[in-house]
Amino acid sequence: MTTRDSALGEQGHPSNAEQETRGEKATRGPPAIETDGLELTYSDGTQAVKNVSLTVPRGEFFGFLGPNGAGKTTAIKVLATLLRPTAGEVRVNGFDVQTEARKVRESIGYMAQETSVDLELTARENIQFACEAYGVPRNERSRRIDELLDLADLADVADKRAEDFSGGMKKRLDTATALVHRPPLVFLDEPTTGLDPKARLRLWDYFRRINDEGTTIFLTTQYLEEADQLCDRIGVILDGEIVAMGSPEALKRRVGGEILDLELDDDGTRERAIEVARKSGLFGSDATIERTDDGISVTAQSARANGTDLLVALRDAGLTVTGFNVRAPTLDDVFLAITGEHVEEAEPMADSMQGGDR
Repeated sequence: MTTRDSALGEQGHPSNAEQETRGEKATRGPPAIETDGLELTYSDGTQAVKNVSLTVPRGEFFGFLGPNGAGKTTAIKVLATLLRPTAGEVRVNGFDVQTEARKVRESIGYMAQETSVDLELTARENIQFACEAYGVPRNERSRRIDELLDLADLADVADKRAEDFSGGMKKRLDTATALVHRPPLVFLDEPTTGLDPKARLRLWDYFRRINDEGTTIFLTTQYLEEADQLCDRIGVILDGEIVAMGSPEALKRRVGGEILDLELDDDGTRERAIEVARKSGLFGSDATIERTDDGISVTAQSARANGTDLLVALRDAGLTVTGFNVRAPTLDDVFLAITGEHVEEAEPMADSMQGGDR
């Protein structure tokens, strides 16, 4: 198995099978996002985005993954008209980001990594302010505010100041303010970074509800489980280029078989264990055998069938195996195969509001 090529998608466009999998989620009309040869080069010569061609149909929950500095946030800022592309064509909800930037901005919601919630205002006042900023008609504001407070599960704290909210509650409020004008497309740039698992799960439910109601979501995240659980399709960007594309399951299938994880009692025996595994001939020439923090891993179609035989071979070589597990590939395995590194997930931040996240 190779590294990057092992998980490459054909193009940034959904296959027929992927379109069928989404079923009723797709709706008619122009794609939510369509780029052709998108590039962005900064004034210092750094090429942050390189020849990105991508189509995101309406109604899709699309995930955009990549290492830090790969170009994820830069790409989102171009799509949201916060940065001008150096080259290529970019259309969002049918509008050109360069010649129709105002129409693009009116048709999207954008949630940046850092919350834009005004801590001095209540939840209701924050949404009211967003309604005014987006020009929501006055006769619709009260109903819209109540709808969003319910959607964000904040109705019972609507008149409490945001400074008293937990991190998860602030994130939900932040998303609500991005939805006041009912945009068909929302950009979520690492929306759950630093939140504890409970707060993340509540946001996941929130995002699912938004998407189920027909909103297209373009998500970047540091949490691969998040992308796996939420996204219809995922694109992986590396050094400014899209290097893989597909549904989570399709990407995991491209890893090539199952994964055998072996723990060894001595760090110094890993290279010897890799040598024994390769010379055993148990896994074929396409297998990937590599060091891990605790021992070695074998990725192969025959990992489960021949795992016990490898244990015997290692024992005969005088090596002691202290742990043994066969598992299906995860998105972290996909990420490692493509980028050569694991995702570094952010540490959870303290998340409480007089008794915890809601």
